[in-house]
Amino acid sequence: MSTLQWIEHLPGIWKTTAGSPQGLTPLNLMGREPKKDALARMGERALPEEAAQAQLEQKPRSAVLSLPLSAEEKLYGLGLQFMKLNQRGRTRFLRVNSDPKQDTGESHAPVPFVVSDKGYGILIDTSRIVTAHLGSTVRLAETREAQAIDRNNQRKEWKATLVSERMELVLPPEGAEVYVIAGENALEVVQRYNLLCGGGALPPRWGLGFWHRVPTLFTDRQVVEEALEYRKREFPCDVIGLEPGWHSKSYPVTYEWYEGRYPNPTAFIEELEQNGFKVNLWEHPYVSPEAGIYEALRPLSGTHSVWGGLAPDYSLEAAQSVYKEQHRREHVELGVSGYKLDECDGSELTNNSWMFPAHAEFPSGYDGEQMRQLYGLMFQKMTAELYQEAGRRTYGLVRASGAGASSLPYVLYSDLYDHKQFIRALCNASFSGLLWTPEVRKAKDAEDWVRRMQAVCFSPMAMLNAWGDGTKPWSFPEVEHIVRHYIQLRMRLLPYLYSAFARYSQDGTPPFRAMPLVSDGEGRGGAGGVASAAVKGEAVDTVDAAYGGSKKREWDDQFMVGDDLLVAPLFAGETERDVYLPHGRWYGLESGEAYEGGGVIRVAPGLERIPVFVRDGAILPLTPWRPHAPRAGEQMPLELCHFGEAAGACELYDDDGVSFAYERGESVWRSIEVKRAAGGAWEGHISGHEAAFPSTFSEVRWHFGLRKLP
Repeated sequence: MSTLQWIEHLPGIWKTTAGSPQGLTPLNLMGREPKKDALARMGERALPEEAAQAQLEQKPRSAVLSLPLSAEEKLYGLGLQFMKLNQRGRTRFLRVNSDPKQDTGESHAPVPFVVSDKGYGILIDTSRIVTAHLGSTVRLAETREAQAIDRNNQRKEWKATLVSERMELVLPPEGAEVYVIAGENALEVVQRYNLLCGGGALPPRWGLGFWHRVPTLFTDRQVVEEALEYRKREFPCDVIGLEPGWHSKSYPVTYEWYEGRYPNPTAFIEELEQNGFKVNLWEHPYVSPEAGIYEALRPLSGTHSVWGGLAPDYSLEAAQSVYKEQHRREHVELGVSGYKLDECDGSELTNNSWMFPAHAEFPSGYDGEQMRQLYGLMFQKMTAELYQEAGRRTYGLVRASGAGASSLPYVLYSDLYDHKQFIRALCNASFSGLLWTPEVRKAKDAEDWVRRMQAVCFSPMAMLNAWGDGTKPWSFPEVEHIVRHYIQLRMRLLPYLYSAFARYSQDGTPPFRAMPLVSDGEGRGGAGGVASAAVKGEAVDTVDAAYGGSKKREWDDQFMVGDDLLVAPLFAGETERDVYLPHGRWYGLESGEAYEGGGVIRVAPGLERIPVFVRDGAILPLTPWRPHAPRAGEQMPLELCHFGEAAGACELYDDDGVSFAYERGESVWRSIEVKRAAGGAWEGHISGHEAAFPSTFSEVRWHFGLRKLP
C-alpha cells in the first residue's frame, strides 16, 4: 500500500491523483467553474485525519482506496438511494440502472461521493463504476477472535456484516482523481461539494409551481381542455407536460411533432402560454431511422442500437450540434419550456433488459460502461445549454444523473412507486447535489391519494403524472378540497421556496435536506443518530433483521424545507407518527400547537393535514395563492409571517424569475427582521424593498407572533 499525497485544491477541498486516470469524467464533462468566492467565505479547513491516513493499493484489475472508520461513524450519500439513509456497513455497486431489485447501490443516479458525520467527504471523479465497501469488509490482520461466532448455536449476537474499521473504495485499474472535502459538520461538506460543482440550480419561478403531465395519446385540444379545467376548479398549475404521443415516432424517437395530434404546435403553445401554462416535452436519447437528424447522427453513434434507434455519442461536439440545432428550431424557438429526459439510464430486468452493453464502442473511443454512466449528465448539460443560449431558464425531469450535477436544473424521478422509498430518496438526494420528486401517478384509494399529494407539494417538483391512467387532482371527489388546499399552499410558499433555491445556487445549501444535515439547535449535527423514543423521551431500539443487529432509528421519513420548515409525511394506513424535532420551540404550521424540540413527539393530524412544523422566531415570506407563478414584471403582495415568541430574521431573494440577468447582478437579497420595540410590541423591517431592483412584490403585509398560518 502507498500513502496518498494531498494538494489543497480550494478552501476545505483537497485533491490527489490515484494511478493514471484517463478519459472523460463527470467533473470535466460538466466543466463548471467552482464558486471560489463562496468557498473562500466558508474559510479554511484542515485536511481530515482520515484522509491523511488513506492508503492506495494497486491490484491487477483495480485500485483500492482505503480509509479508517471509527466505531460509531455514520456514512451518507452515494447519490439517489431508496433503501437506507446511513450506508455504514453496506456495500454499494454504483452503476446507473433504472430497475434495481435489491439494495445493491445501483440506481438512476449513483454518485461516488460519501459523506461522514465526522465532517469529511470523499469524491471519486470517474466515468467508471465504483464499488464502495462502507465498513462492510474486514481485513484478516484486523479480524478479532471474538468476531468468529458460530451461527448454528443460535447466538443472537451473530451478524452477517461484522463491524469494520475500514472503508474501501474500489477504483478502476487506471485510477481516478480523488477529492477530500472537509467541514465542521456534514452540511458544510455537502455545501463545499455543491460549490465545487458550480453551485446549486436556480429554477425559473414557474418551475416551482404545480405540474401536470397529460395522458400519452392526448391531442392538442384535449391538452388545452384539461389545462383549462385546472383554472375552472381553482387548482393552480404552471406546467403541462406532454408524454410520448406528441412525437411522430417515440420508441425510438424522432423529436418531431405528430401532425395527427399537433397540427399547429406554435398556436398550441401560444394558447397555453396565454392561459398561464408552460409546455414540457418528454423524450429519450434513441433516435428513430425516420427522424430528420438520423443520417447526420449515424456516423456519430455507438456500435449498438436501442429499440432499433441510434445511441449518439454526445461527448462529441458534432453530435451535440446536430441535436441542439433541431431542438432549438423545432422546440425552443416555438416556446417549449423544457424537457423530461427519460430512459437515459437503462434497465437490467431479466425479461426486459434494454440498453447498449458495456462493451459497446463509440466514435470518441469511450465504451458502453462510460457512456451509460454519463448519459444522463450529457443530456441535462446539452439541454440546459440550449436554454442558456436562448437567455431563458429551464426546469425539467431526468431519469439518470451523477456526480457534478448540482448546477443542472433537473429533478430525478422513477417508475418505481413505493411512497416511503420516494420520501427516503428525497432525503438521500440532498447529500449528493441531486433533486428528487416523489411524483404522483395513481393511488389505491382516497387516503393514499391525499398522502401522496400532500407530500409532493413539499418537494423540489410538485407534479401529477397522468400519462398512464389519466388521473387528475380531483380524481377522488371526496378529498378534492384537501388536494386543492395543498396545491394552493404550495403557491403561497413560492417566495420561501425560491429563496431556498437561490441560497442553494449561491452557497450550496440544499433547499430540501435530510435530518443528518440539520443542526439540532445546540451546535450538534442532525438527527441521524438520534434514537427513536416514546413521547416521554425514553430510548427505543429497533432490530435490523437483515443484518442481525440492533440499530437506532433513521429519521429517513422526515426532512427540512429551507431553514425553518420541517415536513414529516404520513403514509396510507397511518393515523399517527413519531417526529424528531431539533432543539428549540416549534409550532404546527397549520395546527398552531406548540412543541418543545430536542426529542421525539407523536402527532395524529387526521387525513386533512400533513405534519409540518415551523421554528419559533421564523419569518415565512408568502403570497396569496394564484393560478400560476408571476411572470417577469408581474407583481403580487408579500405576506411576512412571523411565528412564535422569539425575534427572528430571514433573507428574501428576488429577481425577474425567468432569465439569467441575475448572473449580471440584476437581483436582490432583502434582509427581513422582526423584534420587539421598546414598548413590547412587535415591529418588522425589510431592507431595500422600495428601491431595490427588481421587485416582484407590490406591497408588504406583516403578521406577528403567529402560532399557525393565517
